[in-house]
Amino acid sequence: MSSPTQVPEELRVSPNRRTLFIAWRGGSRDELPAEMLRVMSPSAEVQGHAPDQRVTVGGKRAVAIRDVLPIGHYAVRIVFDDGHDSGLFTWSYLSELGANRDARWQTYLDELAAKGLRRDP
Repeated sequence: MSSPTQVPEELRVSPNRRTLFIAWRGGSRDELPAEMLRVMSPSAEVQGHAPDQRVTVGGKRAVAIRDVLPIGHYAVRIVFDDGHDSGLFTWSYLSELGANRDARWQTYLDELAAKGLRRDP
């Protein structure tokens, strides 16, 4: 797990484009699935402009990462093969996703079930 103040030494996308590997300065590592990154995108499209506007995104089990574009020294824009690319993933947000991956994922699965949505397209 990583700490929110860390900066990545390396960002690498798996050959099948479904996982983002992050090596943080200090030695910790995170593996974040493309599906998780897509459905938890920090974009206004997903997060809304207020907590009550957050959108639960279903049908993204097969999504892949097309590209990872650096934004200054603080973030990356992840381009997904479904066309979504409007979220800026800051280092602190990626670190938080890695540190709380299992709990955040379970919350997402619970939201899907409560709304009658599926992970499959």
